This record gives sequence, structure tokens and C-alpha cells, in this order.
Amino acid sequence: MTQTNPTPERIDVTGACTPSTARIVRAEVTSASLDTARLAVAVADPAAGAVATFDGRVRNHDDGRGVSGISYSAHPSASEVIGQIAARIASRDGLRALAVAHRVGELGVGETALAVAVSADHRAAAFAAVSDIVEEIKARLPVWKQQILADGSRVWSNTP
Repeated sequence: MTQTNPTPERIDVTGACTPSTARIVRAEVTSASLDTARLAVAVADPAAGAVATFDGRVRNHDDGRGVSGISYSAHPSASEVIGQIAARIASRDGLRALAVAHRVGELGVGETALAVAVSADHRAAAFAAVSDIVEEIKARLPVWKQQILADGSRVWSNTP
């Protein structure tokens, strides 16, 4: 019986083995509640010296107006796009695992809309990967938000 290594490795100049592609634990657009702490546990790796996270939440204000919630909607291609973003970042040296999820549907103040977790050999790589995932999600993911203002009115924002 032949076994394949699910995480191909390469040898760096110091002789240490590092994965050539980080595990993608989760990359999805979902209507389910998000738990960033669970993503951090899911990306844990004994070879990682750092786990960095981002927990993007609905806030109670925007541009001087009170906000009571946000309704997120997504294009059917959103799941594919988030997978592409995850795969691109996962190819970086020094990363061990990553998870990213964006929520759709109606969210209240304080609920998580975007959760990201990355484990890496060193903190700089983990922080950079989290930041780049968030920025690329903001730039490329076809998800739109309609803010529900405190007065009950609705306003679209961050639309193309």
C-alpha cells in the first residue's frame, strides 16, 4: 500500500521541514454564526509559534449614525472567491494552517461578520497573512451590506 503525504514538505537551508502549502481548514461564506476562537483552535499546529486572528464585528455606528444591524448578501460566486483567496495566501512560506469565513444574512450589533485565523512558524507571517486575507476579502469578495439604522431605515454601503 502506498501512502501519500497530505502536506508536501520542503527542506529549508537550516534543514528544518516546512509545509509547502498551509492547510486550509475552512474557507466559506455561511449563514451560520461564526466563532473566531474555534477557528483559532482549528488552525493550531504543534510546529506553529503563532496563531493570529481577526474578528470583524457589526458595530453600533457608522458615519455618525446609529446602526442596529447589517444584512449581508452574497453573489453565488462568493464561496469560490473566498476559496481562491485562502489558497493564494496558503501558498506562502512559513504558514501552517488558515481558516476564513464570512457571514451572510441579518446580523445584530456585536455579531461576527468575518472571522480569520492563521497559524504560522513566526508571528510576523501570521499577522501579515491575517491582514492580507482581510484586505483581499474587502476588495474582492462579492458580498454586499445593507445597514439597518437605529431609526429603522436601511442604507446600502460598500456596493460596487
